[in-house]
Amino acid sequence: MRFIKFLVVIVIFLGLVGYGVLHFGTKFASEKIVDTLSTELENSGQMDEIKNTIENDPQLKAYMEEAQTVDRSTLPFTTKEEATKVLIQKVGITELNDIRVKLQDGSMTQEEALQKVEGKLSDDEIAALKVIVYEKLYQ
Repeated sequence: MRFIKFLVVIVIFLGLVGYGVLHFGTKFASEKIVDTLSTELENSGQMDEIKNTIENDPQLKAYMEEAQTVDRSTLPFTTKEEATKVLIQKVGITELNDIRVKLQDGSMTQEEALQKVEGKLSDDEIAALKVIVYEKLYQ
């Protein structure tokens, strides 16, 4: 009987530790990713390149301008860190990286990438992402 109690306590402890690592680890990873990518994009000048690409592509421009009409009080998240956390949880780091690599080498179109990500997110989450990207690009 004493062994069973000890085993139950150990299982509960490991469950709590696992939950803590999952919750705080995801938060830490998302913040680290956002900081790294933001710094990298701003330092390399790619932020201006991205902005020019959006301005020159009528489809992307229309897609991003939808962010202006969104009611921000109904969004599920409003910060880059929260957005990254949701993307990591719903899409996954490896799949996001695969999409990035395929877009860079030209084996995937922008539309295919958007469809892949949109298929895993709700409409509200997509609207929140648009608002965050729009604010970052046009602040």
